[in-house]
Amino acid sequence: MQIYLNGLEKQIPDSLDMAGLIEMLDLTDQRIAVEVNEELVPRTTFSGHILNDQDRIEIIHAVGGG
Repeated sequence: MQIYLNGLEKQIPDSLDMAGLIEMLDLTDQRIAVEVNEELVPRTTFSGHILNDQDRIEIIHAVGGG
């Protein structure tokens, strides 16, 4: 299936959930925020959030500093 990840087309396996995508991208231990189709997806729901063809996903890395 095809999704748009941070504006770029990407092919992913069918029936993949957000947790699987995060693992596939090797971001499991990263501090990130995820939005799907302009809606924030809480980390606690990653494993139940099934991705759909043509979803638009934005992943933003949190950066600390002062």
